[in-house]
Amino acid sequence: MKNTFKLEEAAMLLMGCFAYSQMDKPWWVFFALFLAPDAGMLGYLLNPKTGSITYNFFHHKGIAVLCWVGGIIFNSPNLQIAGIILFAHSSFDRILGYGLKYPDSFQHTHLGMIGQNKK
Repeated sequence: MKNTFKLEEAAMLLMGCFAYSQMDKPWWVFFALFLAPDAGMLGYLLNPKTGSITYNFFHHKGIAVLCWVGGIIFNSPNLQIAGIILFAHSSFDRILGYGLKYPDSFQHTHLGMIGQNKK
């Protein structure tokens, strides 16, 4: 099942890349912004609960889709690109095993525990 999940996420990552290719923008922009959603981890500097909220906001595929659709509705290519990058980045993270976070710790994700202290 784990491999099926990773294949599904890989397909979504490719779909995000395809959507970006339709934007008529240079690829360096995609690659330069690809890790930008990880800025959501800065909330962990305050505490795990705030960190989980900020991390999950920037890694939630529903929010990514809302940004993309909002960009289409409001004719905002930058909002479309933000949605595409959020979506593709989230899929990439999930391929690596990083899921949405629970408020108790960074290591506790909806995909299970991550890191050296997996229990």
